[in-house]
Parts: sequence; structure tokens; C-alpha cells
Amino acid sequence: MVREGPAQPAPPPRQPEPYPAEKARGGAIILDSSLKRGIFIAGLVGAVVLVVVLGLFSLKG
Repeated sequence: MVREGPAQPAPPPRQPEPYPAEKARGGAIILDSSLKRGIFIAGLVGAVVLVVVLGLFSLKG
């Protein structure tokens, strides 16, 4: 394979189109079933329990 001329630099990467701010705002948590509600509440409770347990372990050290 023979090159016809000097190597050309790579083209600059394409920038993605900016996402409109109107679409990015207004997120909502949709908990339309009891399973989704239970998982959400369990996650909140789990986070609180984790903070309390880590706090207790840090006091003993």
C-alpha cells in the first residue's frame, strides 16, 4: 500500500446537539404501583439505617 501524500490530521470530534432546558426540567418520581413504592421506601429506610450504623461504629473507634 502506497500513500499518495502526507498523513492528514483526524477531524475534530462532533459535538452533540445541546439538550433543551425545557425538556431537562420537571423530573418526577412515578410510584404508580405498590412494588415501586415499597422499593423506594426501603431504599430511603436503608440509607437512614446505614448512616446510623456507620455513626455508631465511628463512635466506638
